[in-house]
Amino acid sequence: MDISIVVPLYNEEESLRELFSWIKKVIDPLGYEFEVLFIDDGSSDSSWSVVKELAEKNNEVKGIKFRRNYGKSAALHTGFEEASGDVVITMDADLQDSPEEIPELYRMIKEEGYDLVSGWKKKRYDPITKTLPSKLFNRTVRLVSGIKLHDFNCGLKAYRNEVVKNIEVYGEMHRYIPLIAKQNGFEKIGEKVVQHQERKYGVSKFGIERTLKGFLDLLSVTFITKFGKRPMHLFGGLGTLMFLIGFVSALWLGGHKLWFVYNGIKAPLVADSPYFYISLVSMILGTQLFLTGFLAELVSRSAPERNKYQISEKFNLM
Repeated sequence: MDISIVVPLYNEEESLRELFSWIKKVIDPLGYEFEVLFIDDGSSDSSWSVVKELAEKNNEVKGIKFRRNYGKSAALHTGFEEASGDVVITMDADLQDSPEEIPELYRMIKEEGYDLVSGWKKKRYDPITKTLPSKLFNRTVRLVSGIKLHDFNCGLKAYRNEVVKNIEVYGEMHRYIPLIAKQNGFEKIGEKVVQHQERKYGVSKFGIERTLKGFLDLLSVTFITKFGKRPMHLFGGLGTLMFLIGFVSALWLGGHKLWFVYNGIKAPLVADSPYFYISLVSMILGTQLFLTGFLAELVSRSAPERNKYQISEKFNLM
């Protein structure tokens, strides 16, 4: 199989026939063997009936339907598990991603050796309420991740099959697939300017709230990838630092009190100083953070995947 196209969808009954026809029109003349995986994320309209109709008429169509709406990440993860093509391409079902981009995305993976190629909707047909938060979001992710992409959230992406089989997409982490791929050792990540189509049917399924969720997810994926298997390095380090700050401050207050007493000077009560309570709170918080790191380390050491590592090649193994 040359190409697997994974299409997550939710209430997109009007666009599915047109989308598949467009994909087939683009790929058939090239002679590639391909499949289109429609992942119905619990649609409440007749989207699944359309998928079944397409599958009955076309051997290239495969479909999976969720019992309820789980989100785009769940749909992509399921599609990745089923994809068998050498190159896996993801695109949205709303016709805003152009299938005309597929041949070049395929070429970049196969000939230029990219692990992942992400689309960049340089010219977008979206209102400013979507484009402005998107620019802020993408700039923040570039700064945090070090990956120089302009549009992390673009649904049109291409992957080597090995990439999708070795990453886990969950929650709302589909926005950070390039970051997840990089953290798993797939570092050759490219970008291609792609055409963005105006929405032809229906309405967007995402609101302004996804921007806030996106920033929270960025904190989660950054923490998990950096400290998921060594939480003591974060919590233990912060706890030790806070405890030492509080302890040194308490020593200074005690030494200051003793100096006054030694020189026969009437000294105020240590408990009258606000620094005493700051020191006390600092030591308590430091101890709690250290214990949190210790408990998290115990949980991490007990996880079944604690010694699961990404291996790119093997040879001469008996």
